[in-house]
Amino acid sequence: MHPSVVNFRWSPTESWGSTWSFLITSISAYIAAAAALHIFLRLLRRKNPVPLGPIPALHSLATALLSAAIFAGMLASSAAEIRDTRWFWRRSKTPFQWLLCFPLGTRPSGRVFFWSYIFYLSRFLHISRTFFAILRNPRKFPQFHLINHSILICIAFLWLEFSQSFQVLAILSTALVFAAVHGYRFCTEIGILPESYSPSFVMLCRIVLVVANLGWHLGVIVLHFWKGGCNGMGAWGFNTVLNGFVLLFVLNFYVKKCLF
Repeated sequence: MHPSVVNFRWSPTESWGSTWSFLITSISAYIAAAAALHIFLRLLRRKNPVPLGPIPALHSLATALLSAAIFAGMLASSAAEIRDTRWFWRRSKTPFQWLLCFPLGTRPSGRVFFWSYIFYLSRFLHISRTFFAILRNPRKFPQFHLINHSILICIAFLWLEFSQSFQVLAILSTALVFAAVHGYRFCTEIGILPESYSPSFVMLCRIVLVVANLGWHLGVIVLHFWKGGCNGMGAWGFNTVLNGFVLLFVLNFYVKKCLF
C-alpha cells in the first residue's frame, strides 16, 4: 500500500478538518448556506424546480465510485491490519471481534484510519444533495437532510477523534449501501432505470443499513463487558444517541412519505 495510507495519523497538524473548531464551523456554515438558499428562492417567489442539468447525475456517479473505493480500501486495509497486528490481540479476540472491538489504547493511525478519514471527508460530498433538494423544491425546506447529514458528519469525526470501536464494520456496510444507492440514483437520473422504483429501493437500503448498524452496536456492548473493554466507548455512547436521532428521523420521514 502507498506510504501515505500506511503512515496515516489523525492529528490537527497533519489532517485537514481534524479540529473541533472545523467541525463546528463547517456544520454551521452548511446549515446557514442551506437556509440562505431557501430564503433567497422564497424571496424570488420561485415555485418551479430550478433546472440542474446533468449535475445530480454526475454527483451520484462520483459518490457511488467514491463509496465503492472506500469499501474496497477499508476491506483490504482491515485484512492487512489483522494480518500484521494479530500477534498482539489473538489470545483475547478473533478477527471479527477485533473489527467490532478495538483493543484499549488504540490510536487513530494506520491503514484502517486512513479510510475512516476518507469516509469522513466524503460526508462533505454528500451534503450537496441538500442543495439539490432545495433547488428542486424551493417551497420546502429539507430539515431531514440537514439534520441527517450534520449528525453523520459528527459521527464520522468522533470515530477518528476517539478511535471508536466498530467503525470498520460500520464504514464497510455504509459505504456498500451508499455505492448501491447512488449507483441506482445515477441510473435513474440518466434514464437507464425507471425513477418510480427509486424511493422503494432507497428505503430498502436504508432499512438494511439501520438493522446492520443496530447489530454492530449490540455486538460492541456485549464484547465490551465480555472481553474486558473496547476502545472509544465514551464516543460510542454519544454516537449511539446520535444514531438514535437518525433512526427516528428516517422512520418519521418514510412513514410520512408512505402514509401521506
